Amino acid sequence: MSTKNIVILGIESSCDDTSAAVIRDGILLSNVTASQSVHEAYGGVVPELASRAHQQNIVPVVSEALKRAGVSRGDLSAVAFTRGPGLLGSLLVGTSFAKGIAQALGIKMIDVNHLQAHVLAHFVSEGIEGERHPSFPFLCLLVSGGNSQILLVKSYKEMSIIGQTIDDAAGEAFDKCAKVMGLPYPGGPHIDRLAKQGDPKRFKFAKPHIPDFDYSFSGLKTSFLYFLRDEIAKNPDFIEQNLPDLCASLQATIIEILMSKLRLAASQYNVNHIALAGGVSANSGLRDAFVKYGEESGKEIYIPKFSFTTDNAAMVAQAGYFKYLDGDFCDMNLAPYARVTV
Repeated sequence: MSTKNIVILGIESSCDDTSAAVIRDGILLSNVTASQSVHEAYGGVVPELASRAHQQNIVPVVSEALKRAGVSRGDLSAVAFTRGPGLLGSLLVGTSFAKGIAQALGIKMIDVNHLQAHVLAHFVSEGIEGERHPSFPFLCLLVSGGNSQILLVKSYKEMSIIGQTIDDAAGEAFDKCAKVMGLPYPGGPHIDRLAKQGDPKRFKFAKPHIPDFDYSFSGLKTSFLYFLRDEIAKNPDFIEQNLPDLCASLQATIIEILMSKLRLAASQYNVNHIALAGGVSANSGLRDAFVKYGEESGKEIYIPKFSFTTDNAAMVAQAGYFKYLDGDFCDMNLAPYARVTV
């Protein structure tokens, strides 16, 4: 199989972002994403509304991605799509579109695991001098609204979970605690913004004692809720008067929980390359903690560009490119899945 002029169209539709990207010979040419604001009024993603919005967005998003990349449909070598995990209705839209375009153009289909794609976002190249990519093996802290995991990555297709949340994910803790404080959805970015104005040591919240490298954020949410309940009983304006300090203290607690297990894993596995991935990797406090950890430990750390933190098709196209080089394709009978581990 020729490794020249390989053009991969990537499609991402696992949740509420419709995204398409084009990679040619390992270089990203375009990455277009349409977000859905309809969910803000409901305080969370509504699956039925998400799938309907994907149906409206996918054709114009793919068209724009091809236009920006300067390629035509006839140039495509394969279409890579997120098969799962995610919202089944949303995944069906992307999967069905991928099947349609593959059949119409007579090109290969490549199914991509959404979580693996987040990890492989670190290998997306924009052809810019000085780009850095992790060396195998490396550890990756994958944190998002639905997942909190530490992965040992031995190759693009060999990843093992060495630690994960036993209940809620870090992103979910951010969003649910934000909701209790009356902040809009998604709450994580609002907490991040307000935390910059607050004192991270003002309030103390419960930290779980979970063995090995696993996480738990359910107890933290409960601790935070009860703390607010008790304080509001004494002062109804407590949240409003202490919002920046609350956000800073909560964020610092979540980050310390995440980093403590990562430091432990890096020490035990003696790995020198450490990466961050997932939607919560956009959090400025977590990014700062990563930089500080790298400086103190001497580890090589890798933090994704903001455009590659949230759900995006560039990471899907990159995963698809690796699988294309291996001749790892799928057939038309493949169905999406809502849940799976890497």
